[in-house]
Amino acid sequence: MMRHMHTGQKTVFVGLSGGVDSSVAALRLQREGYNVVGVFIKVWHPDFMVCNWEQERLDAMRVAAHLEIPFLTCDAEAEYRDEVAHSFIEEYKAGRTPNPDVLCNQHVKFGAFLRFAKAKGADLIATGHYAQRVPGETDFELHRGVDTQKDQTYFLWTLTQEQLRSTLFPVGDTPKDEIRAEAQAAAIPTAAKKDSQGICFLGHVDIPEFLSHYIDLTPGNVRNEAGAVIGQHKGAFVYTIGQRHGFTLHTTDQHRPAMFVLEKDIHNNTITVGPKEHVVQNNQAITLHSTQLRQPVEIGEQILAQVRYRQTPFLVTVAELSDGRVTVTPTERREPAAIGQSCVLYRGENCLGGGIIK
Repeated sequence: MMRHMHTGQKTVFVGLSGGVDSSVAALRLQREGYNVVGVFIKVWHPDFMVCNWEQERLDAMRVAAHLEIPFLTCDAEAEYRDEVAHSFIEEYKAGRTPNPDVLCNQHVKFGAFLRFAKAKGADLIATGHYAQRVPGETDFELHRGVDTQKDQTYFLWTLTQEQLRSTLFPVGDTPKDEIRAEAQAAAIPTAAKKDSQGICFLGHVDIPEFLSHYIDLTPGNVRNEAGAVIGQHKGAFVYTIGQRHGFTLHTTDQHRPAMFVLEKDIHNNTITVGPKEHVVQNNQAITLHSTQLRQPVEIGEQILAQVRYRQTPFLVTVAELSDGRVTVTPTERREPAAIGQSCVLYRGENCLGGGIIK
């Protein structure tokens, strides 16, 4: 066993990303008396892109040294390449819009990392996610983070009850500005570090450029709702329903309304755009597959749904339940959802789980 591990104390492996949130997570657990081990999770990135994982690992190592805790590296390259990046590419090829952050949590942080931790004797793992594990009537529940602007439960819907039992979210009960102040007070090396943006395997390269190495992207026509050609796009594969940028319109009108992707036709390589007022009527059902529910729902029950990160949740009625599928019917008009995206279900602050929009 490792240094600092004492009989009778639980051991927690903390995923140290090199950022301030996971650093404070480790600090808090240490102060609570846990045996804390810092772990940097190394993921895959393609050879043609630059990823600053070495610097992130160095920052994580500096935090571990500051806290005087053991430091390990979990090699999750294979899982990231095969389960996250490969799935990401294949979903776009099929005309769907996946969420790589959901895939990363499912297969890497709560997959490869959790297995790594358990194999080395850890009782629990912890991350810097803004979410809360709350005791429920029969088991733990996943609740939204206190900081509504940072809440990350949308990306954590795939967690099984078993994974949730093994996981701590030490910063989820605190606003982000207080987390940063706490890091500064403790002289954490990452206290002033900016939040990371984007997906590591994409680095600073945008999604169309990344996908162009794996998919034959051909420029095509942008059409309005009447079918007239009004612009050009980079390749229909890379667009998401609701997207408002990444295409060029043949107009010099400075007062035109913002235009959003309403439809995409992979076969004819076209996208259709229109103003934001385009909404889906309240009786158009949403079918979810590959569902994961930590608490049961009942047909006829009204719950909340969210189909994009930071979207205001909307009320839905559970219409149908079958093996691995849930169908919900919105009770209000809403923006259209992209096939392949996650639809996450809530009962108040309690994230029940979710599924992939079919």
